[in-house]
Amino acid sequence: MGGELRYQIGQNAYIKLILHALKHRSSAVNGVLLGRLSGDDSNPVVEITDSVPLFHSQIGHLPHLEIALIQIEEYYGAQGLSIVGYFHANERFDDSELGNVVKNIGDHIHRYFSQAGFLLLDNKKLEPLPKEGQSL
Repeated sequence: MGGELRYQIGQNAYIKLILHALKHRSSAVNGVLLGRLSGDDSNPVVEITDSVPLFHSQIGHLPHLEIALIQIEEYYGAQGLSIVGYFHANERFDDSELGNVVKNIGDHIHRYFSQAGFLLLDNKKLEPLPKEGQSL
């Protein structure tokens, strides 16, 4: 019987997705997580080594998404990486729900990689840090 699946996200992947969300604060943003499955059956790990920001508007525009996924798979596949997940941040600060379009994108990725992870960024935690001398 297999062990519990774990996910490890590398610094490069994390920084890229956070910066994408911070740059486009008033828009929904998304992207894919890249990496590989490692470990053995008793201790499987999805290693997320990179992320590719995709869109910061028109999240559900399917033709653009399909073309982007094909290009990402070809380019990063040559480097031994696969799409192992999806990240998303909603446009509204207080919205922590997954919309239908976002769920459909996640399902599409899950069909190709059954261990795919889904990362929903919490916009409240992306608040800017206070400048020196300002109080919380």
